[in-house]
Amino acid sequence: MALGADVLSLVLLAAVLHATWNALIKAGGDRLVMTTTIMFVPIAPSLLALFVLPAMAPAAWPFVILSAIVHWVYFGVLLGAYRYGDLSQVYPIARGSAPALVAVEAWIFAGEALTALEMAGVLVVSAGIVSLAWRPRGGAGRTHEPKAIALALLTALTIAIYLLVDGMGGRRAGSPLTYVCWLFVLQGVPLVAFALWRRRGRIAESFRPHLLRGGLGGLIAGISYSIAIWAMSVAPLAHVVAVRETSVVFGAAIGALVLKEPFGRYRIAASAVIAGGAVLLNVGG
Repeated sequence: MALGADVLSLVLLAAVLHATWNALIKAGGDRLVMTTTIMFVPIAPSLLALFVLPAMAPAAWPFVILSAIVHWVYFGVLLGAYRYGDLSQVYPIARGSAPALVAVEAWIFAGEALTALEMAGVLVVSAGIVSLAWRPRGGAGRTHEPKAIALALLTALTIAIYLLVDGMGGRRAGSPLTYVCWLFVLQGVPLVAFALWRRRGRIAESFRPHLLRGGLGGLIAGISYSIAIWAMSVAPLAHVVAVRETSVVFGAAIGALVLKEPFGRYRIAASAVIAGGAVLLNVGG
């Protein structure tokens, strides 16, 4: 089933926003502090919103708790991957593997079978995204570290798990926005506590330089993932995830236009492949 124009537009907006807050992390110095600041920003508004939003259905509680736990693992392996590997390689591998994994998960656990053309679209999107991580032999900054690749693939697995869990949980919550708010609280509070412990004795000097950029990133990230969970609650999971992960293309464009990174003919070709896969996915239903 193809995404409607309204859902498609919002998911593409979520992809742009996702690429934007990842670019903010890339431009920052201390990635743990930047990530923590971004995750901290939605906590207070979420707590306030929970006083006026409808209560979450009991059936959604196991999903939101599991999602929070998986998100903690996700942040850990992602930061580990960035420690050993280059961002421009790790990010496409991690995000690009997720659409195909979610398509399989949604078929097994949510009963969402894809047509042959839709599955081809998912695979083309995934291949195009992952190909953005490839560098010509002998190219500058080429990464071979097995740890980086292994952690990037583990990151992709955690992404696929929490996206499936959140898609199914948002459908059971009664109010997807209530689900989102609880998720922001449950995943954010432990991460903030961990970061404060890791930066104990120098909390102010660690966080002060990142408050403005992290605050903006937190606002953007909150809106982006709220859109994603809402979209997964009303549309097929694999379609939403495949379109959302085109954020890698927007990230490459931001890198070229804002961060002055090389884009090149290869990335243009990869971006065209991703766009073609998205078209296949949305005409194949």
